[in-house]
Amino acid sequence: QVQLVESGGGLVQAGGSLTLSCVVSGRTFSALAMGWFRQAPGKEREFVARISWRGPSTDYSDSVKGRFTISRDNAKNTVSLQMNSLKPEDTAIYYCNGDPNYGSVPVISTFPSWGQGTQVTVSA
Repeated sequence: QVQLVESGGGLVQAGGSLTLSCVVSGRTFSALAMGWFRQAPGKEREFVARISWRGPSTDYSDSVKGRFTISRDNAKNTVSLQMNSLKPEDTAIYYCNGDPNYGSVPVISTFPSWGQGTQVTVSA
């Protein structure tokens, strides 16, 4: 079973930046397409961004496109999310997860388990 440890969250003012990281163990990281997700209070978990196992393909939700950048380092079993121009509506717990099928990554029900996530709070 894959283990996921997210970090890098914090409190930032609107317009600021944060970089999240996720270290993956328990599976062959380079064989996984990876994604970032978030869950705001009172809302369902939603897809944010994904990256293919080699990294040439990426995809973003409309709400973060142009502001967030996903990347990966297969040598370090790490996927990152650079978040710029943060808005109060980006406030949420952020999670990473992975699946061998890039097309399945945006589907929340693909994943049987999750890490603890990292809290991002954006003040107005």
